[in-house]
Amino acid sequence: METDIISNLALGFSTAVSPINLFYCFIGVLVGTLIGVLPGIGPVAAVAMLLPLTFNLDAVGAIIMLSGIYYGTQYGGSTTAILVNLPGESASVVTCMDGYAMARQGRAGPALAIAAIGSFFAGTVGTILVALVGPPLAEIALKFGAPEYFSLMVMALIAAAVLAHGGMLKTICMIVLGLLVGIVGTDVNSGMSRFTFGASGLADGLSFVVVAMGLFGFAEILSNLQDKADTASRDILNQKITGLMPTAKDMKDSFGAILRGTAIGAFFGTLPGGGPTISAFSAYAVEKKLAKNPENFGKGDIRGVAAPESANNSAVQCAFITTLTLGIPHGATMALLLGALTIQGIAPGPQVMTQRPDLFWGLIASMWIGNAMLVILNLPLVGLWIKLLKVPYRFLYPAIMVFMAIGVYSVNNLDLDIYMTILFGVLGYIFMKLKCEPAPLILAFVLGPLMEENLRRALLISRGDPTVFITRPISAAFLVATALLLAFMIVPSFRKKREEAVAESAVL
Repeated sequence: METDIISNLALGFSTAVSPINLFYCFIGVLVGTLIGVLPGIGPVAAVAMLLPLTFNLDAVGAIIMLSGIYYGTQYGGSTTAILVNLPGESASVVTCMDGYAMARQGRAGPALAIAAIGSFFAGTVGTILVALVGPPLAEIALKFGAPEYFSLMVMALIAAAVLAHGGMLKTICMIVLGLLVGIVGTDVNSGMSRFTFGASGLADGLSFVVVAMGLFGFAEILSNLQDKADTASRDILNQKITGLMPTAKDMKDSFGAILRGTAIGAFFGTLPGGGPTISAFSAYAVEKKLAKNPENFGKGDIRGVAAPESANNSAVQCAFITTLTLGIPHGATMALLLGALTIQGIAPGPQVMTQRPDLFWGLIASMWIGNAMLVILNLPLVGLWIKLLKVPYRFLYPAIMVFMAIGVYSVNNLDLDIYMTILFGVLGYIFMKLKCEPAPLILAFVLGPLMEENLRRALLISRGDPTVFITRPISAAFLVATALLLAFMIVPSFRKKREEAVAESAVL
C-alpha cells in the first residue's frame, strides 16, 4: 500500500508541477488571499463569483485553481482579523480576539507569522490525511449501491442541520427549500415540467452558477453596501509592521495549540456541515479550557491565534476527503467545487480516483504546493493588503457586479439567468436579515437531484419495496446514524448547548 501511495503521489506531483498547473495554483491562492483580505466576501462568494473563469480550462486546472481560492481565503482572512479586527471570512472571527490584541501591543508581526506557520503545518497534515484516507475510503464507496448513497445523503443533510449556525427550524426549512429548488426542470423519467412556470429557459433546471452567485455573491454585495463602516480610520493601518519572526517562547507556547488545532480541524473537516468555522471556535474553546491562565485569552495570547488558524486550514484540506471519495460535500464551498466537476463532465464519487487519477492526485499535490506558496506570499504582501483595505468599498462593488453579470450570462447566454441571479441575490439578502444560513440550501440543491435519482433507482431494483434501505447493512447503519443525530437535535440539553454556541459565535 505504501508503494501505491508513493507512486500515486509521484503522479500527482508530476501533474501539479507542470507550468500551466503551477500557474493556475498560483493564481488561485493569490486571488483567494486577496478576497480573504477583503472583509465580508469569504470563500463561498469568491468561488461562486470566479466559477465561470474555469469553464474553458481543463478539469485538473479548474479544480486546482478553485481549491487554491478556497484555502487561500483562509490565509487572507487572518490578515485583516489581526491587523484591523475585521475577519475576512467567518472562520477568522475568533482570530480577531487575540490577534488584534497582539497587533495593538505592537506584536502584529509574530501574530501574522504564527498564523502562517500554523496554517502551513495544518495544511501539510491535512494533505497527508487526504492521501492516506482517500484511497481506502474510495474502495469502500465503490461497494455502495443506490440505497447506500441515498441513506448517506440523508445523513449528510441532517448532519448539516445539526452543525450549521442559526436556529434548527430555520436550517431545516432551508434544506427543504434547497431540495425544492433542485427539482426545478424536466423530470427525466416522465418528461413532465416541474416548477418551470412556462419558462423554456428553466427546462434544464436552475443553473448551479445562478443559484450560487445569487445567494452568496450578490447577497454579500447588498449586505456590504449596508455596512458603512470606514475601515481606513483604524489606527493600526497606519502602523508599520516590524519584527515578523516569533520568539522561541512564542514557538514553544504555540506548538501544542497548533497540534491540537490541526487534529480538531481534521475531525470537523470530514463531517458534513462542519468545516473551518466550527473547527476554529472549537479549537479556541479547547485551548482556553486547557490553559493554566485562561484569563490571558482575549488579551493577546498567541495560542488564541495558533489554534484557530491551524484548525480552519486543517478543516479546509480534510473537507476534500468525503467530497472527492464519496461525492458528499461537507458545506457550501465544497458543493461549489462539486458543481465545477459536474460542469467539466466529471461525475463526483469514488470513480474519480480510478477514472481520473491525474485529477485526484494532482489536486492533492497542489494542496501542499499551494500552502507553500501562501506562506511565501502572505508575509511580504502585508503592506499591499493594508493599502487595499484603504480602498472604499463603493469603488470595488461595481466592478464585482459587472464581472458577476458577465460570468452568469456566459454560461448559457440567457438573459433569464441574470434575472434569476438578482432574484436569488435578493432572497439571499432576506435570508441574512432573517438569520437563515444559506449554506444548507446550496448543499441540498446539489444533493437533491442525486438523492431523487438514487431513491428511484433503489425502489426500482427492489420492485418498490422500501425495506431495501434497512435490510442492507451499510444503508441501515447510515439511517441509524441519522436517527441518532435527530435524537440529539431533540434532546433539550444538547439543543441548549448548541444554541449557546451559536449565540457565542454570533457575538464574536
